[in-house]
Amino acid sequence: MPRPEDGWLREPAPAKINLALHVRGKRDDGYHELETLFAFCTDGDWVSAIVDDGISITTVGPFAAALKGHDNIILKAANALREASGHRGGARLMLDKRLPVASGIGGGSADAAAALRLLTGLWGIDPTHASEVAPDLGADVPACLLSMTSRGTGSGTTLVEEDAGVSGDAVLLVNPGQPVSTAAVFANWDGQDRGALDGDWREGRNDLEAPAIAAVPEIGEVLDWLRNREGVDIARMSGSGATCFALFDSDAARDTAAAAVPDKWWHLASNLR
Repeated sequence: MPRPEDGWLREPAPAKINLALHVRGKRDDGYHELETLFAFCTDGDWVSAIVDDGISITTVGPFAAALKGHDNIILKAANALREASGHRGGARLMLDKRLPVASGIGGGSADAAAALRLLTGLWGIDPTHASEVAPDLGADVPACLLSMTSRGTGSGTTLVEEDAGVSGDAVLLVNPGQPVSTAAVFANWDGQDRGALDGDWREGRNDLEAPAIAAVPEIGEVLDWLRNREGVDIARMSGSGATCFALFDSDAARDTAAAAVPDKWWHLASNLR
């Protein structure tokens, strides 16, 4: 693996969860009007980089093979940042892909955001360029660039940091092992505005759970399983699925649940930042 003493820089790409996600309507630009509360885990993917003449990437890790056939958002982020900043140099990048693909926890968006942060430092450029290009890379990329608990409105790209009282909380992510198309889930949303995300986010909801479960019924099984664990504070689906999360009242309760996750499901035991 890349080492700092060899000139490599390394940046975490934390897994994202949506503590609540309210869909308020569809916009003329094709996106949806959202109100959401983003939070981030202390674990996720890792992106490394070293100065090079061109821009290239190597992908390793347990989910590297799953990226074959997908557009490489890290290369897109690197090229966009170079163009916006006018930087003439390049970088050799490496992605350690530990999070499942198309899973509702911001994997690709987090990777792109990590690359923007990393290359900003590696190339010594103004970080405002990263903020400038982030929205065009994906609706979750600005939140992942911040990687702190924040409220997102609009398409999710208008952000205000918020103390949701979850920093340090024990969290367990569970995915049934099936990718879910974000576009398909949004397309199957029933169009009903169920109200604003006001007050305690725990009283909120994820409006995409129903269409996601219709597409992948196993999501419902994961939610039922999580909600029946000892010490669970709340359990919901994240984003457009298929990953679900549960917050626990202690690390010990989370670890007990993690040890019992069925082998057929992917899981990650972590804490919130």
